[in-house]
Amino acid sequence: MKRRKLNVEELNRISIEEFREAKKIPLVVVLDNVRSRHNIGSVFRTGDAFRVEEIILCGITATPPNAEIHKTALGAEDSMKWRYFEDPLPAIEELKARGYTVFSIEQAENSLLLDTLRLDKNEKYAVIFGHEVHGVQQVVIDASDGCVEIPQYGTKHSLNVSVTAGIVIWDFFKALE
Repeated sequence: MKRRKLNVEELNRISIEEFREAKKIPLVVVLDNVRSRHNIGSVFRTGDAFRVEEIILCGITATPPNAEIHKTALGAEDSMKWRYFEDPLPAIEELKARGYTVFSIEQAENSLLLDTLRLDKNEKYAVIFGHEVHGVQQVVIDASDGCVEIPQYGTKHSLNVSVTAGIVIWDFFKALE
């Protein structure tokens, strides 16, 4: 069996305009004080790959245009819809008012394990990812409808924000597409 690597033209990617008009999964990603611009760019790229509805950037999270974000986003910062809120709480309140179930992605008491979470294709969801060291703020967790965590079986207790976002967004995509 031949496994020739495909070139960019063979991938038949859609244009930014086509992406903006394409159906999205009912998922909003919120970045709560994510400090690394590389992590931010990676989330934009993952959001584009799986047609996330929107990315909301909060607190110290940098916003496009930014060369470091672009380095990992590779243009996804242009295709993805995004907004900035200085404080994440008004963003969460707005999402809830619009019918979203909001989950903080965090290790917390009574959190749900990602592999046991059951999503409804007829519902809308938002997931919040936090600071690389401190995680999602407690006040944000308190405002969320629940917490979801990725089961981990090694010696470390956390994953990089961009890795976590990739796992969670892919899992939500599979359930909601």
